[in-house]
Amino acid sequence: MPAPKVAGRARPQDVDRYVGARMRERRIILGLTQQQMAELIGVTYQQAHKYEKGINRIASGRLYRIAQALGVEIGYFFEGMGRDNAKAPPQQRLQLELARNFTSIPIRRHQDAICSLARALSDPDAGH
Repeated sequence: MPAPKVAGRARPQDVDRYVGARMRERRIILGLTQQQMAELIGVTYQQAHKYEKGINRIASGRLYRIAQALGVEIGYFFEGMGRDNAKAPPQQRLQLELARNFTSIPIRRHQDAICSLARALSDPDAGH
C-alpha cells in the first residue's frame, strides 16, 4: 500500500519521479539519447531509463555526476518542486519536442532558418 500523501508534502517516490523528469528534460534539451546519457554517467541504458522514470532512486554521488554531465547545478533537479506539477503542461512538452527535433537537424543553415522563423512568429508587430 503506498504511503499517504501528507498535505502539501510530496512522498519520496514523487521526489524520485520529479528528479528523473528533470534529468530527462535536460537530456532532451541537450540532444542526448538515453544511451549517450548512460555512457556519460557510467551506467547501463536500462539504469538511466529507470532513473528518468523515478523507478530507481539516484544516490547523491550519482546525482552529482549527472549534474556535471548535463552542465547544471544539483539544485536544478529540484527547481519548481513543491508546485503542483504532476504532469508537464502541454507547452512544456512541445518545447521539449522542439528542442529534440532542432538538435537533430544536421544542417546549420536549416537551424538558423528555424530560429529566424521562430523570431518572426514571436514578434507581435510582425503581423501588422
